[in-house]
Amino acid sequence: MSDDKVYIFDTTLRDGEQSAGIGFTIDDKLQIARQLAKLNVDIIEAGFPASSPGDREAVAAIAREVKGPVIAGLARAHFDDVDHAWEAVRGAETPRIHIFISSSDIHLAQQLRKNKEDVIEMARAAVSRAAGYTSDVEFSPMDATRSDPEFVFQIVQAAIEEGATTINIPDTVGYAIPEEFEALIRSITERVPDIHKARISVHCQNDLGMATANSLAGILGGARQVEGTINGIGERAGNASLEEVIMAIRTRPDFMHVHTDANTRELYPASRLVERLSGMAVQPHKAIIGKNAFRHSSGIHQDGVLKMRETYEIMDPATIGIPSGSNIVLTKVSGRHGLRARLGELGASPDDAEFERVYNAFKDVADAKDEVDDRDLMAILSEQTQIQVDEAWTLDLVQVSSSNHGSPTATVRLTGPDDDLYEDAAIGTGPVDAIYRAINRVTQVENELTEFSVKAVTEGIDAQGEVTIRIEAHGQTFQGRAADTDILVASARAYLHALNRSIQAAPEAPNAVPITAPAG
Repeated sequence: MSDDKVYIFDTTLRDGEQSAGIGFTIDDKLQIARQLAKLNVDIIEAGFPASSPGDREAVAAIAREVKGPVIAGLARAHFDDVDHAWEAVRGAETPRIHIFISSSDIHLAQQLRKNKEDVIEMARAAVSRAAGYTSDVEFSPMDATRSDPEFVFQIVQAAIEEGATTINIPDTVGYAIPEEFEALIRSITERVPDIHKARISVHCQNDLGMATANSLAGILGGARQVEGTINGIGERAGNASLEEVIMAIRTRPDFMHVHTDANTRELYPASRLVERLSGMAVQPHKAIIGKNAFRHSSGIHQDGVLKMRETYEIMDPATIGIPSGSNIVLTKVSGRHGLRARLGELGASPDDAEFERVYNAFKDVADAKDEVDDRDLMAILSEQTQIQVDEAWTLDLVQVSSSNHGSPTATVRLTGPDDDLYEDAAIGTGPVDAIYRAINRVTQVENELTEFSVKAVTEGIDAQGEVTIRIEAHGQTFQGRAADTDILVASARAYLHALNRSIQAAPEAPNAVPITAPAG
């Protein structure tokens, strides 16, 4: 094993899912895990199996179906958690159990309500139990950067004695400054007697905006595993962005003197996939994979880049998988072959059924626009390749009356579960509110709208609008997405997709009363 390799540990499916408003389905998680395997990450933390039966099922599915990376399951230092984690990951080619317990004084006093001796014994017992299942055990002293360093040394040594082969040092609340974090990692290499028996990992949160910097500092201090997420999603301000860490290592080998085995050309496809499945848009100025990361508006910069790209670009966008311009122009007269070729250039490979849905949606958009560009295609993909559910309700018609005087009114006509037509109308505070109230009157599905966002996919008056919504129903969160050149149509379709997902999860939802099909 080369000591200059940094192992990439992706926790998009575990810590990333803890972002407020994200609720990946099992199908979502499998899609992301397969893309992470194409990215050639070393470890995928697939979830927290003890947290719910659904998460346990998702981790087990990934362990069975995704080959190549180590598949890890998170567990608290409790026997039940360890057992659940093992049951979920045992089907993997290489399974890992990742155990954590708090180590800071504030966590011990306020959260665990235990003394240090008890915590060390809990860590020992849990690691020992995990080591009885697998030789690949990771241990994390949570909130390590706010902990007494001497206690961190003690608990890390205890975990290694019980069989831990990876020691992760988490900056759980993003408290560390790079110089002090490097010093902490270096001190662990010097003060823990058996640290040579384990690989040191780092997991940095971004509360002060230094997650990537701290991760790189950890490497300089001796860490050889970095934990992070695609697009930096995660709890609160998120995690270290793996695309930033990977490309920093690739771009500055002269300073870092390490490498990863990541297939960097899969970074951009991974980012786009996580963006559309999570519903969390990547800000345009995001490093590496933001819309503006390789765009130049200054005349001086444009002149320099045109003469030689390296004058203002330290990375070649092609190495990240950002598609270059294509000579395929997609319009309403384009056929299936041209569309499939362009999708391939964008890193998308829908199956036959998904492709037919994408093609039909593409033709609808092409009828309304002179040219369908890559951003339009990504919006279409986002909607048409999201998890398909049994469509209890589909949109047949939406009609809205609205003005700056009076109340907006919406009429909707839906095709129901029995293929009958259902129709109703409602008044709302705005046109979208009126549409949703009318849909609720028809479907009679109890829910609460918790998030609504709309963005223009492209520029111009004929741009598609992409709508992402989240609803809460029977204690769960469901997401819907849709794009259309008519924002109100997109809003209705996105809402119906979320409702259909909630109905599938709760089939006891009541039926509405069909109306008579309109005359003519």
